[in-house]
Amino acid sequence: MSIEWVNRAVDDLRAWGRAHGLDVDVDEVRLLCDYASDYLDVNELGDFTPVAFEELLLNIYPRKVIAPPESAPETVAAARTLVDFLLATEEIGGKMAVRMRGVLDRIEPEMPIALADTSRFGMAKSLFSAMGADSLERATESTESGFLSVSAVQEEPAVEHCDCPGCSPLPPVRLAPRETLAQSALRVPLVTDARRLVQWMLAGGRTPTLKGRLRVRDAAEATAQLSVADPGLLWELAVHTGLVTVEGTAIFDGEDFDPLDIWAATVEFVVEKETGGAVTGDVSLDEELYGLCDMLYRLQAPVPISLVREYLEEIGLVEDGEIDVPEAVRRLAYCGMAEPDDELLELSPLALWGLHELYTDLGIEAPEAADLTTADAPELIEGLLSGMPAEMAEADIGGWLENRTPEQAVTELLGSVSGAPSVARGVAVTIVDRLGPDAEEAVRAFLEEPELRPHAIHWLSSRGLEAPALTQEEVLWMSVDMLALAMPAAEEDPETFAENMSASGPPPHVIEEMWRVDHPEVVDVLELLGRSLRDHGAAKAARKAAFKARSRAIG
Repeated sequence: MSIEWVNRAVDDLRAWGRAHGLDVDVDEVRLLCDYASDYLDVNELGDFTPVAFEELLLNIYPRKVIAPPESAPETVAAARTLVDFLLATEEIGGKMAVRMRGVLDRIEPEMPIALADTSRFGMAKSLFSAMGADSLERATESTESGFLSVSAVQEEPAVEHCDCPGCSPLPPVRLAPRETLAQSALRVPLVTDARRLVQWMLAGGRTPTLKGRLRVRDAAEATAQLSVADPGLLWELAVHTGLVTVEGTAIFDGEDFDPLDIWAATVEFVVEKETGGAVTGDVSLDEELYGLCDMLYRLQAPVPISLVREYLEEIGLVEDGEIDVPEAVRRLAYCGMAEPDDELLELSPLALWGLHELYTDLGIEAPEAADLTTADAPELIEGLLSGMPAEMAEADIGGWLENRTPEQAVTELLGSVSGAPSVARGVAVTIVDRLGPDAEEAVRAFLEEPELRPHAIHWLSSRGLEAPALTQEEVLWMSVDMLALAMPAAEEDPETFAENMSASGPPPHVIEEMWRVDHPEVVDVLELLGRSLRDHGAAKAARKAAFKARSRAIG
């Protein structure tokens, strides 16, 4: 994308809008120009055409932009403003402007349908939309119940993403025991075939070329006698990993080796070396294998083959020829990198471990998720907030609770978050919410703790147990506490937060009174509401309440 021309165009548009007293949606116009530059080879304002607008709004936006269908009128309005600007600055003539406006009139009713059509989503949009929808559903359910799910409150660091795999933090991963991995490494077909080839070469007194490569005659005989598809690849792997040592044209069996050392070298070979399509069956995919494995490492979840194919299309690999994705997955399973599955692509435990080793060798911080089932309560909460996948978190919570009676679990969890930040308190309260009436007495013990009393009252009353009534002040305090818990996610995805607040947020008269709450994060919460709420009355109430809360704190 040519950032320079887009910046100039936006600056000129802003000045034109001011000069004519127009309220220009500059951000939306910038997005139009950015995507036109990225995907439609639009390198200046004069390159816009009616076809470009149609492609942008009915193809590029639905595929790339995570936006609700109801946002379509705003985007079309911004496009109309851009047409007016193009005409006013003589980038286009009157006839072209008429054609563009006609296309936008036709697009306007079609664009919401296109934005809602999940079959049009690109891979990244499909994945993030799915995760966003799930998170929103959990957040809505938890708002109604007074509790937030652990996976909804994991705090992700705000980072500026780019295409470089090492630029954004890696998530913690749970690695299999070394003994299990070592046994699995010995059974990887790629490695066992490489080992068979080495023994075959040694037994037959065969020697490589002066450059250390497999001779053509030996490769042909190995294919026939050992039933291996690519002896050349196997030989290069054997040399790289140390399964065989080459000195001139002489070869020697590798010395006693650690299976995991061999496996770590195998992963490096598979994802970093130029293998010419021998790994996946496609040259371009072999070259992109590091990026694909890095994405799977970060997701820590199986990806449907259809989405993998679309991902490869989006990064331009399919332009070099059709890729047989199921065959590539089978080849990766043969290499020990993927689980054998015809419908999904998922890294094997060995691949996860090998990539973790590779990242570490490259100087990239690759955190390992500790087993939280034996941790104490503060360690459990800290671990859950580290960003581990939801499935892993659920397993650790279940194991942790199994090791304690309900009374012990309540006492440890709630006792560890007295005076703690709201996000830690939210995790503790969420876990306690899983417990049944057997935990009643332990929960009652926290009715005397001001920060935990509202949550304890809610826990008791939601189970039909005798509980004191919440005072208005306690209702307000718990509202602020739950909103404080949602702040990290709100900063990361303000649009989703705004939508959630529009659907189930507090009304203006409640927001107006929040400034009175003695909560350490009340100012932050009110400022967040002030800049996020779509209801102008509620947003104004939040800003006024934030001012009062700050004034009280100063006073």
